[in-house]
Amino acid sequence: MIGEAIAGAIGHQIDASDGEGGALGAAVGVVTWKVAKNVIPALLVIGAAAWGARYLSRRWQEKMA
Repeated sequence: MIGEAIAGAIGHQIDASDGEGGALGAAVGVVTWKVAKNVIPALLVIGAAAWGARYLSRRWQEKMA
């Protein structure tokens, strides 16, 4: 909830900087926060799995050689 409020405030500041106002910037900030909250942990898990697979592959190749 705090993250959404911060994202909304940042989006509002960006929207206010163009001089037109409106809530589009705040809405985009909140949506970006919600998406990032789910995507970033998934990317960390996928990256760790890829790194582990590469590490094991290299290790098995060294063992076989």
